[in-house]
This record gives sequence, C-alpha cells and structure tokens, in this order.
Amino acid sequence: MKQQTAVNQNPEEFSIRTIILPLLAIIVGMIMVILDSTVVNVAIPNLVQYFETDLKTIQWTVTGYTLALSAVIPLAGWLTDRFGAKRVFLFTIAMFTLGSVLCSIAQSPEQLIVYRIIQGLGGGMVAPIGMAMVFRLAPPERRGSIMGMLGIPMLLAPALGPVLSGWFIQSLSWHWIFLINLPIGIAAFILCIKFLPDTDRGRTPALDLLGMILAPIAFSMLAYGVSEGGTSWTSTSTLTGVIVGGVALILFIIVELRHQNPLLELRVFKSSDFTRGIILAWVSQIALFGAMILIPLYLQQIKGYTALETGLILLPQALASGVGMPLGGRLFDKIGARPLAFVGLGIISGALFILSSITSETGLGLIILSLVMMGLGMGLSMMPLNTHVLNAAPRKLVGRVTPLTAAAQQVVVSFAVAGLTGFLTSRIATNTSGTDVGSVIKGLVSGFNDTFFLAACIALFGCLLSLILRKPKRMQEETLQTGDEPDPAMMMGH
Repeated sequence: MKQQTAVNQNPEEFSIRTIILPLLAIIVGMIMVILDSTVVNVAIPNLVQYFETDLKTIQWTVTGYTLALSAVIPLAGWLTDRFGAKRVFLFTIAMFTLGSVLCSIAQSPEQLIVYRIIQGLGGGMVAPIGMAMVFRLAPPERRGSIMGMLGIPMLLAPALGPVLSGWFIQSLSWHWIFLINLPIGIAAFILCIKFLPDTDRGRTPALDLLGMILAPIAFSMLAYGVSEGGTSWTSTSTLTGVIVGGVALILFIIVELRHQNPLLELRVFKSSDFTRGIILAWVSQIALFGAMILIPLYLQQIKGYTALETGLILLPQALASGVGMPLGGRLFDKIGARPLAFVGLGIISGALFILSSITSETGLGLIILSLVMMGLGMGLSMMPLNTHVLNAAPRKLVGRVTPLTAAAQQVVVSFAVAGLTGFLTSRIATNTSGTDVGSVIKGLVSGFNDTFFLAACIALFGCLLSLILRKPKRMQEETLQTGDEPDPAMMMGH
C-alpha cells in the first residue's frame, strides 16, 4: 500500500515530523552530489602529477562531468513520469555511487574522465527529482520553509567540499575524494528505500530522442573546440570541434523548435527580458566558475600550499557567498536584479583584476580579500539573476525554465573550464622563455595573470551588460491572478 504524502494531509494535521525522514533521505543524496562538484578542483594539481599528464587533459574530468549533468537534467521529468520518482531517484543515487567507486580505482586519465561522466549521468537528476519530491511532500502553506531546507546542502557543500578534498588528499590520497561517496551513497539508498513514499506516475509524453542525441554531440564538440582553441584557433582539432559542434547545435535548435515536447523549451527565448537575463547569467558564470578552477592551481603550483591549506584558504569565499545570498534575495524584492547584478559583477571583476596582478611573492591577505570579494559578488548577483530569469519567462512556459537554465548552466561551466584552462596552458607556454626554475615560475605567474585578466574583462563586460536588464512583470502576480500552481513534473522538464 502506498504511503500517504504530506501534501494530501489536512493542514491542521501536518507536522514537520511527518516528512523529516523523507526529507533527510533526499538531503543526504543531494549533498553527496553537490559536494562532488566542489572536491575535484582542489585535486586537479595532484591528478596531473599522479597520472603524469597535462592540465588540458585533466580538466576534462570537470568538463565531462558537467556536460553529463547537462545531458540528463532535461530527462528527469520524462523518466519520473515513465518509471516513478522514487525508482528513478534510487537509480540515480546507485549510478552516482557506482561512478564514484569507479573513479577511485581509475588507472589512467582517460578512465577517470569516463567514470566522471558516469557520475554526472547519475548525479544530474538528483537535484531536480529531489526538489520535485519535496514539493509534493509539503503542503502548499509550508512549501516555502520546507523547500528552503534544501538550501542546506547548497550552502554547506561549497564550504566543506574543498576542505574535505584537501584533507583526504593530504592525509590519505586523491582516491578518497571519490571513495567517501560509497558509505554516503549506501546510506542515502537505504534511507530512500525505507522512507521515500511511492508516487503516482504521470502521463508519459513522447520522448525527444533526436534532441537527446544532438545535444550531447553539440555541446561536447563545442567544448572540445573551445579547449583546443586555447592553443590555436586554426588547428584541425579546434576547427573540427567548432564546426561539428556548431552544425549539431543548429540542428538541435531546429528540432527543439519543431518538437511538441522538446528536450529544452527554446521558445522561451522569445521573451526579450528572459533572453537578456539568461545571457547575463551565462557571462557571469563564465567569468566566475572559470576562474574558480584556476585558483586552486595557482595556490598549489605557484604559492606551494598543500591541498588541505588550499581548501582552508578557499573557505572564506564560500562563507562570503553564504552571507551574500540571503542579502541579495532580500534586496531583490525591493530593488530588482539590475543594481544587484551591476554591483555583484563589479565586485567580482575587481577581485579578478586583483588576482591578475599577483605574483609568487603576493601575501595571503590580498588573495583572501579577492576570494571574499568573489564570494560576496556571487552571492549578491547569482540568486537575483536566477529569480529574474524565472520572473521574465512567459507564465505558460515557466515550468520548463528550470531544466533549461539548469542544463544551460552546466554547459556554460564546461565551456568556461575548457576555454580558460586551454588559454592558461597556451599563455604559460608563450611566457616561459627557458627551462630553469626562474623562467618556469615567471611563465606560470604570467600565464595565470593573463588568464585572470581575461576572466576579469568578461566579468566587467557582464557588469556593463547588466544595465540593459529591465524589471519584468512579477511571475507571482500572474500566478495570483490565475490561481495556477507549478507542476512538479514541469519543474523537471515535462
């Protein structure tokens, strides 16, 4: 017999105790996946050394993972309609845990990249399905506070991930940043089996199979072309990636615009306010997340800090972001996204300009100041931008915006990582004039300075671009007028 979900209970009878165990099961699963998105950055220098390879190869452990996330996020809704949310959630937890174990025993960089893709294919659906299940569990009058509890892993993971990663690498080995997911995954799986309620399956729409095939080809080939472009934009590998990816992207757009139930709802771009908001969000993500993968490299390769010290140095950035997010949310309700995006991206660009001038002798205080600025700028701008995009979407398409923006963010992050690491590799090679230690260090410092400067210019461009934002009609007002309520399945893509 199916368990009764909290959403069907009378409001007077509802107690948080009735859903605390299902909520705990979902949070454990989510925190495992979100943590894994932050632990690898600190480990990259160790992975380069362990596998005796280069940065351009190892960065695909991040790029491949994020591309895999983007590929499966839009499928979450269709799969839950077809097989049920609980079954799919259990499968994703199991697949992510299996991928983690495989990553821990990888014998080559190629194996690690493949296993990270398996991780991403499992982890990409955990957050959207988890959010939709909590949405169903909570009664309407308590959804705000209960959905807010899902912010716990989102705030904890960026702070704890780099520190845990550094501790495992320094005390044990890099293998443990993946192996730790085994007990967490088993615990999450058992909790989900025992406490998650079975939910009714929805009507299964036609699957956009052609879109599902074209999207990974387009985005992975474009990411490959961008990565190779850091070395030469006229090389055969760069042109192949850009041309094949570009053609696949054009075909994907055509298919999505014609399909009745597209993988990604691209018709939402007809809204000029939505388009302005999401383009600005992409620009800020390129600058911010691309730079964030460079900072651990700089701290370990140039400053000589250990992995654990690097994780601790990165902690103030996460804490500053945690302070900025609620502040940005409250201010957004009063003044809208434009001033917050302008100020936030201005702070981020200032931090990156500081990083573009650092040397091997720069004191730790200035580095931490720039990290705090980046975290604060991210906290002030990211949530208002995301909310602005949701508010700007046409009401009838708002349910399809969440999977679109989530998938697009992962694609943009993969492009940022591939592009900036490729640019860094190229600038280091160009600026290194000899093989002696002094020349190598000078080349490294100059390469990082040039790359941080590029990221700063991108952030500054975003800061200026924020001036074109307009305050759209509030989605909440439209919802009140129509009485409509978002469908959890639509939140996941269907």
